[in-house]
Amino acid sequence: MTHHEPPMPLAGAPLPGTPLAGIRVADFTRILAGPYATMMLADFGADVVKIESPLGDDTRRWLPPADEHGDSTYFSGVNRSKRSVVCDLRTPQGLATARRLAHTADVVIENFLPGTMERFGLGDAAVRAANPGVVYCSITGFGPGSDLPGYDLLVQAVGGLMSVTGAADGPPTKAGVALVDVLTGLNAFSGILLALRARETTGLGDHLDVDLLSTLLAALTNQASSALATGIDPGRLGNAHPSIAPYELFDCQDRELVIAVGNDRQFAALSDELGRPDLAADERFRSNAQRVSHRDALRHELESVLRTAPAAHWKQRLDARDVPAGLVNTISEAVALAESLGAHPVQQLVDDRGEVAGRQPANPIHLAGSPPRLGRAAPALGQHDDADWLPSTPDDEPAHDPGTHRQEPR
Repeated sequence: MTHHEPPMPLAGAPLPGTPLAGIRVADFTRILAGPYATMMLADFGADVVKIESPLGDDTRRWLPPADEHGDSTYFSGVNRSKRSVVCDLRTPQGLATARRLAHTADVVIENFLPGTMERFGLGDAAVRAANPGVVYCSITGFGPGSDLPGYDLLVQAVGGLMSVTGAADGPPTKAGVALVDVLTGLNAFSGILLALRARETTGLGDHLDVDLLSTLLAALTNQASSALATGIDPGRLGNAHPSIAPYELFDCQDRELVIAVGNDRQFAALSDELGRPDLAADERFRSNAQRVSHRDALRHELESVLRTAPAAHWKQRLDARDVPAGLVNTISEAVALAESLGAHPVQQLVDDRGEVAGRQPANPIHLAGSPPRLGRAAPALGQHDDADWLPSTPDDEPAHDPGTHRQEPR
């Protein structure tokens, strides 16, 4: 920490026991996939410096919704525990600052169109020449050989996800969240950790490419493997499953209920609890393959009983028989459910003064000996313009001589 920056609260400093304490991340990413990856790194102790243009990350202006301070919840939701510096790469001063951060980082991550970082002397080869141990992560929409822009909705469409999402007689439908971006961020997070682990052996960094299209194709798992093995593209089934039945949404007296039967034992218990043990003996439904073949007839038989009582009634009874079932919750109801089950799905954030600054979903990775650190609210644009890398331990000197520390363009 330099003399330019006030002391950080515990939330911002390296904490004993955080797995990534001392790892310095120069974060050139914007929007979602990259910021999600670097937020995961920050949660476990990495010092993430978010390098922004004078206009800042686009999602700072993605409103509504906004929090009580008028800030975009989209931006704040994936940028906690980071520090923001403004670097105008079109100016010598801003470019020099960006290069210095990249040349002294453990990790550089960017999601510009291919070739953009190279034009500024910030590509992998240039950075690696000055910093052989760097782990350099590039996130693109369609791979390093394409300059097509990668937006989640676009990739959901061209990558096949929308072709298998939605009602059979309805239009292709996107997922309700930018799922491809999130999965790509997780792949980047995993790849960075793999490269850091390999560096412990080789002493050298690595360059990893992660793209949205490849991430989606891999995440299609059973649907993609089916298409590759059979040559037949799967279609839309609404809320049903192509290989399991009953495994979908069913109408009850008042609302819908999900029933997710994964084996014959569960189906026998379901049939018995509905007062229809004959269904388990019916030739059409005796095995999973037969139930899939007669999915519509099975749905008719089950709903004729389920519609006689409220969904909560059936959930309670099916829970008692270990038959997976659940209501379709809102997000608030889902948070309440997790809390009722003893989970901790929400975390409180603090600001640089250590005061409570809002709530966000908690990091879902629970390491007993190395929990995520206390989250710090997302930074204002350029909030840490005069900041240097944090010391790796509380007793370390600053990463660079404060006397040569730059002044950022504002």
